[in-house]
Amino acid sequence: MTPGDTPEQQAAGVTFEEMRPTERDESNFIADKTADDLEAVFDVPVRISVVLGRTKMPVADLLKMDVGTVVELDRQVGEAVEIYVNDRLVARGEIVLVENRLGVTMTEIIKAA
Repeated sequence: MTPGDTPEQQAAGVTFEEMRPTERDESNFIADKTADDLEAVFDVPVRISVVLGRTKMPVADLLKMDVGTVVELDRQVGEAVEIYVNDRLVARGEIVLVENRLGVTMTEIIKAA
């Protein structure tokens, strides 16, 4: 028994050292994963958002808006848009036209911090 053991651990004959999680080599653990291991999450829905740009304006200007009002954004034509998955920035891309619909081509993947 060690000084850090609780009375319950002492009664059960379990030492503090035995309760510590075993260390493992994370690089081997991650490398062993395959797409088959992720099959359980393939059907989980996620929300994808593409941000064309942003702007700030007073509420008074917002209330004056009507059909045809132009809202100027903080981006220039041709500048990359941001792609979010569940409110997390994952990539940047370019707007494309696909059979009369807008789409996004990913040009940069943002690595997790």
